[in-house]
Amino acid sequence: MAELKTMEPTEVLDVLGRVCPYPLVLTKKKLEQMKSGDILKVITDAPASAEDTIPRFCEKQGYPIEVVKLEDKGYWELYIQKK
Repeated sequence: MAELKTMEPTEVLDVLGRVCPYPLVLTKKKLEQMKSGDILKVITDAPASAEDTIPRFCEKQGYPIEVVKLEDKGYWELYIQKK
């Protein structure tokens, strides 16, 4: 299977400037609306969300996730596939 970050996301969720718990809450809500197999790209500048809460949530749900840190831009892109 191709890397998630190389695939066209079905939806993009921009939560820049939002701090926990909002990125996780908004990610959960968006994923609930999506179909199995869809890919959600989440853009966040909250380290706790990018490196802890959202990946942990995805692991529990069994959703594949790829986290890409864009050092030069100061934020992360998270690619999540709904299963």
